[in-house]
Amino acid sequence: MRAVIPYKNENAKSRLSPVLSKEEREEFVELMLEDVIKALNDAGMTTVDILTTSTEGIPKEFKGDLIVTEPGLNDSINEYLQNASEPVLIIMADLPLVTGDHIRKITSVSEDVVIVPGKGGGTNILFIRHPNEFTVKYHDCSFTSHCEITEDLDKSMHIFDSFLASTDIDEPHDIVELMLHGKGKAKEYAEKRFGSETGKGRVKISPLSKLSSFI
Repeated sequence: MRAVIPYKNENAKSRLSPVLSKEEREEFVELMLEDVIKALNDAGMTTVDILTTSTEGIPKEFKGDLIVTEPGLNDSINEYLQNASEPVLIIMADLPLVTGDHIRKITSVSEDVVIVPGKGGGTNILFIRHPNEFTVKYHDCSFTSHCEITEDLDKSMHIFDSFLASTDIDEPHDIVELMLHGKGKAKEYAEKRFGSETGKGRVKISPLSKLSSFI
């Protein structure tokens, strides 16, 4: 069993640009990647690969294989799967709320394919027992696509329901969930830059510089 993390550092997470600069976003995604790697290691997964288009922003402590590939998420992952001879866990790099316990539960499911849905129809994690028979289709409504692909292959499927594993950090309001529920380096980074504002609606983040102006 091995895990692969698709990863992009350069100018990553553009939807966070209203609250983080380019340099801050690149630092932030590296810390989220470190949290994901820790969750995998905590679950006992020692074979971890990173699939990326650049060697920038790779943690110095990373001990696995770094696979530099051409741009194109689906093509890169599908080529990886075709060469795999053991079960593969595909996990996105922006999931700092995932824990080792989540990973252990996902990989202990007996079905052929385990899908962890993301917000808005995305796919956050895929566990595939027979990877060289499977084809991924990310972007658009990838959750539906992966369900259909699994059904077309006549494989058994399990939908793993978890709020934390389904929370990817893409937009400013997602940082609220990280600050409330996170435990790792990405949470520490966020807490140094943001405070929380409560009112009649949902909790919101606000830059600490803005909050301090009211004190």
